[in-house]
Amino acid sequence: MNDIAADPSHPRYKSLLLRHLLEQAAEKGMLAASALIAHGRGEAFDYLLGEQTTPSALIATQQAAARLMSAKRPVISLNGNVVALAGREMLLVANALGCPVEINIFYRTPERMTALLNHLEDIKQELNIDVEILGANPDARIPGLEGPRANCTNKGIFSSDVILVPLEDGDRCEALVAMGKFVIVVDLNPLSRSAIMGNLTIVDELTRFAVNLFAAIGEDYELQDIDNDALLSDAHAQIATNATKR
Repeated sequence: MNDIAADPSHPRYKSLLLRHLLEQAAEKGMLAASALIAHGRGEAFDYLLGEQTTPSALIATQQAAARLMSAKRPVISLNGNVVALAGREMLLVANALGCPVEINIFYRTPERMTALLNHLEDIKQELNIDVEILGANPDARIPGLEGPRANCTNKGIFSSDVILVPLEDGDRCEALVAMGKFVIVVDLNPLSRSAIMGNLTIVDELTRFAVNLFAAIGEDYELQDIDNDALLSDAHAQIATNATKR
């Protein structure tokens, strides 16, 4: 991650590092062509959030940890950008929870699946942890969706009760909620369909969220009924406040 020609004192240094990770992932065949566009859209919202975790986003992250720890069958759904940017942290969270991760991508091809699975297996070996990685052989489908993106595994997403879906697309999020699952979303855009349709939305940058979530796993946070609309409204207010300052 440090083999990028950029001065650490550069104000956009972290942003440049994350972009570089995506470039490397794209070269390995892990990403769809639109992945960098999606990341750039998120960066724009992060500027307006002040590029920091807001108090409400931290509370939401702690509640996400509490939900995942209290779940009977938690699962973490990963797409290409999540694997590229926070695959290590998501595997550490899954290891702490004792739950599987499942690769579930919008543009599914055998080549992309192989690249993503291999990347996660390499991280597993490096960390010396035992986390089940699902998605290679889907044997179930998410009702209400068409095409390959409805494919999932019965052992993972299909049978889960609480599911973490960072950077999820909106209609799949809606379909998971319709299945009766408690869906935890991470999305920098509080206006997105996934942010609105999820049961608990963390409006935060993925890598910040991943670090905060791992720190929260194992802590004794009381499970609360969180008003997701209030979380989104707080993000709207934060964006509006920062926009008037710039």
